[in-house]
Amino acid sequence: MIWSSPSFSSSTMKRLARRWKNVSSDGEYDSEDNFSLPTCSDFHPMDTEEQEELVRSLERSQAQQSRLWRRVFAGLLCCFIAFLIFSIHGQTTMPWELRYHAYFMEEIESWIVIAADWVGVFVCLMAIAGLLHWSKSHRQCLWLSCYTGVLLAVFWLYNMLKLAQFRWDAIWLPLGPLSGAGFSLYVDHLMNESSEEVKRLRNYMYSYKGR
Repeated sequence: MIWSSPSFSSSTMKRLARRWKNVSSDGEYDSEDNFSLPTCSDFHPMDTEEQEELVRSLERSQAQQSRLWRRVFAGLLCCFIAFLIFSIHGQTTMPWELRYHAYFMEEIESWIVIAADWVGVFVCLMAIAGLLHWSKSHRQCLWLSCYTGVLLAVFWLYNMLKLAQFRWDAIWLPLGPLSGAGFSLYVDHLMNESSEEVKRLRNYMYSYKGR
């Protein structure tokens, strides 16, 4: 019979193989087209209004974050100022009644302790002024706060080392104002950096427009 002819079977198989190869190749091309990566032509650049709106939204967000964190740290410093004023009032009306002041009864005079607490208030006020931009030279206020805080810390540590036993529960006397000044300077640095990044983005947008 003709269906059992070897020549017919071989020719039929070759035609089927070629057809299957063509179908497979087409399928591969289709799958590659379906799952290919997007090219540059698939992306549409933002127009000028969209760029402007994006930059403005970033500026608003950065300004809100800056105001929030500056006010948070200024509020914490205000709480510390209130505590220092309480200590000053206690030392003025009832000298050496507060335990952390009584440690220095034999070392320094009462008015020096009061003066040191007032210096701590000054350090915190300068830090708040720098954080909230009360002055045009707010950066100088922050640095002045840090330098004064260092001097105050040296004073308290020197007198604490003169004690018979180092009092760790009074360690906040040297480190409290200094830490407040240092954190304020760090927060101001971070907020300024983020503001500069947004300004740089706006400058890039303007330079792109000029091309």
